[in-house]
Amino acid sequence: MNFFWFPFEHLPVIILTMLVAFSVHEFAHAWTAWKFGDDTAYREGRVTLNPMAHLDWIGMLFLLIGGFGWAKPVPVRRSRFKNPRWMSIAVSAAGPISNVLLAFLMLFVLDALHAMNIISSLSNQMVIFTGYWITINLTLFLFNLIPIPPLDGYRIVEEFLPVRWRIKIMEYSQWTTFIFLLIIFIPQLRRWTIGPLLDLSNPIIENMIRLLDALFGGSIFYIS
Repeated sequence: MNFFWFPFEHLPVIILTMLVAFSVHEFAHAWTAWKFGDDTAYREGRVTLNPMAHLDWIGMLFLLIGGFGWAKPVPVRRSRFKNPRWMSIAVSAAGPISNVLLAFLMLFVLDALHAMNIISSLSNQMVIFTGYWITINLTLFLFNLIPIPPLDGYRIVEEFLPVRWRIKIMEYSQWTTFIFLLIIFIPQLRRWTIGPLLDLSNPIIENMIRLLDALFGGSIFYIS
């Protein structure tokens, strides 16, 4: 009996991919905030790609069992930014953007190797690894854009909300988190709420492949 969300034999690939995806995501938040003048995350050792600085063991366990997890949130003090609104938006967006770039980087490297005749096709192991790498990173990209606290999408949207709305949302934040967890862990709710959003990963991949086809004149990947 498999107690994990993913096939047991794929767990090493899943864990490796998630450690990289989470670490790059949180590093992007921390590095951007640091460059904009807030050294809070820097002083806490978060401007690093070391997974141990970002790993949340409970979040990782939830990921393996329920298919949904999280890393340690990066502390940000927006009051230290010269332009708090736009720099806060940039810091929040940096994480999801880093994940979509990781997905594209994988496709780019494989296509470049194919164009240089270093590889002609992907082995089964490489197909599995590539598939998880792209899927997980695009899922993190799309998932974090949901405008519900404490996700990055809400951090972006709240910059345009009236103060009284922000206060009201914070008053009910514990309930929104609870409802959010219900949506994640109840398959029917998950399918009809965030499911359509996550399905956007397919057209994103298709457009990435079209871009690579334009760059290399023939991609190792094919759109069915």
